[in-house]
This record gives sequence, C-alpha cells and structure tokens, in this order.
Amino acid sequence: MYAVIKTGGKQYKVNEGSVLKVEKLDVQPGETVTLDQVLMIADENGVRVGDPVLSNARVTAEVLEQGKNKKIIVFKYKKRKKYRRKYGHRQPFTRIRVQKIEG
Repeated sequence: MYAVIKTGGKQYKVNEGSVLKVEKLDVQPGETVTLDQVLMIADENGVRVGDPVLSNARVTAEVLEQGKNKKIIVFKYKKRKKYRRKYGHRQPFTRIRVQKIEG
C-alpha cells in the first residue's frame, strides 16, 4: 500500500515506515503530524485518485528531526563591470517517518 501526498508545494510517494525529508513543518520532534492532502492511494483494492485530493484520506507521520540542508553558494557576476555578489543559503527541512495511511 502506498500513497502520494502533497506538502510544501511538492509531491511525495510514501509507504508505511518510509522516512522522508520535507519542507519545514511547524512541529516539534517527537510529535505526530497529520497530512491530509492525499492525492492518490493504491492498495489491494485498486487505485483511487482524488480530484484534486481524496476526501477523508490522511497520512499520519512522526517528526524525527528539524534541521538545515547543506549550504549552497549563490554567486552573481557581470563581466567587465566590477559586479560580484556572493552569499549562501541553507534550506530548513523536517524529517518525518510515515506511520499510518488511512483512506
């Protein structure tokens, strides 16, 4: 059984027990979070696709950690104009473990 969920503007294919890194959620580590934007569920009965989401379907997950990704360097440059700008960015994330798929 698997589901396709939408969180943080991205879509993820999840199974029960899978661990994934999603955009930052405002939840503390150790708490559970319910993701209710389920786009599709596939199980032994077949495949159900929402329009755009399935009603009364949800995915329950446990928050494992909050963190930041590796730093990326942004460098802007214009030749022969003495223009250079360099800065870095670390995107925050939340690591979750899917516990239950209901639907």
